[in-house]
Amino acid sequence: MNLLHISDMHFGSRHWTGNRKVLLDKLNSYSADIVINTGDNTTDSLESEFEAAGKFLDAINCRHIVSIPGNHDKRTMRCQEFYQRYLGEIDLIRPLNPDNCNKRNIFLDQHTNGISDYLTDINFIQKISIDDISLLVVCLDTSELNRDNGYIDREILRSVSHEIEQHTYDKIILLNHHSILETDSDPLFNSGHIIKFVMQHNIKHVFCGHTHQLALTEFKDLYHNHTFRQYKNGSLSSSNSPNESNMILFFENFGEKNMAVHVIRIFTEEDRLIFKEELISIG
Repeated sequence: MNLLHISDMHFGSRHWTGNRKVLLDKLNSYSADIVINTGDNTTDSLESEFEAAGKFLDAINCRHIVSIPGNHDKRTMRCQEFYQRYLGEIDLIRPLNPDNCNKRNIFLDQHTNGISDYLTDINFIQKISIDDISLLVVCLDTSELNRDNGYIDREILRSVSHEIEQHTYDKIILLNHHSILETDSDPLFNSGHIIKFVMQHNIKHVFCGHTHQLALTEFKDLYHNHTFRQYKNGSLSSSNSPNESNMILFFENFGEKNMAVHVIRIFTEEDRLIFKEELISIG
């Protein structure tokens, strides 16, 4: 199973103006079984930005593309509606007990006009079969409406856990926008809850973005004897990032002993794109 990881496309004012077709050709050259996209598809959650991001993702030649929201995708009250319309309609996991939720603006005022769904959190699960291997992709929304910091609601985690328990699968991975192992200027405040969630479901691989910086990290809890890896990707195509932060991650033989990560950095020179690749063996 080969997996392509992209993140932080930032369609809108931060998206670079380079040759988009060249970038798509490069993405398609890897013939990935699954493409995972860990958020910040837009800059300001505008409908035009969601539409542009959706068209770009639709042009990737892959049957299984899973996208999650980031903090920049949750800047308007209609963000959930736009997400569903342009990035793929999914079955949202709703809290088992809404009264127990304490995340800011997880529900909008029911009298607000023009909103089709009052739940702002976009949590879901997708089950994908590749070569007779069933992969459960768990997607957590760590972003709050109109805030850059991350937060996860414990009632949502309980509800997602309940949903996981309804499935049988061979492998399980987790996607969330904010890092659960590292901090930055806009961190995920209660990441410990997700780490417990990861251990509860024996998740070995976690994917994220947000900081536009590459980090491949292994976490080991010596007391509970649980180990997992977090893969933090940079930006796919941002013009508002330091040099060498635009990149693609390609996981060859994902989850196997001979797994390797290809780090493909993207540089722009006028309207040209230059790709520099390095191979990291982490099986």
